[in-house]
Amino acid sequence: MRQNSFSFRVRYVETDQMGVVHHGNYAQYLEMGRIEWLRTIGTSYREMEENGIILPVISLQIHYKKSALFDDLLTVETAIKKAPLVKIEFDYKIYNESNELLATANTVLAFMDRKTNKPIKCPDYILEKLDFD
Repeated sequence: MRQNSFSFRVRYVETDQMGVVHHGNYAQYLEMGRIEWLRTIGTSYREMEENGIILPVISLQIHYKKSALFDDLLTVETAIKKAPLVKIEFDYKIYNESNELLATANTVLAFMDRKTNKPIKCPDYILEKLDFD
């Protein structure tokens, strides 16, 4: 599986006094998308960390199109387009319940050995689940 989507409601704490989602919360939404994406391929951050692998974000880009509001039902689509090597790149689209595109984003994360903090290649058990040829 190379793409996943999941939905959630915007909480009041994520908004300003006008009920608009603060821009800083979008990074958390992207992380939620990555976590759910990993679950759909049959693994998790927890499993990777237990195996001594960490995934720090090395690049983050967000393009805001329209504001998300308190109590909106948001859908985050998370996808990868190419097989990961030492880095894994995710693309995202965030929609509201009216299917309006609110934001597009991209993150790049590096596979790193937790003990040495050195880059490592993507684990084979993840590559096997992605079906890239």
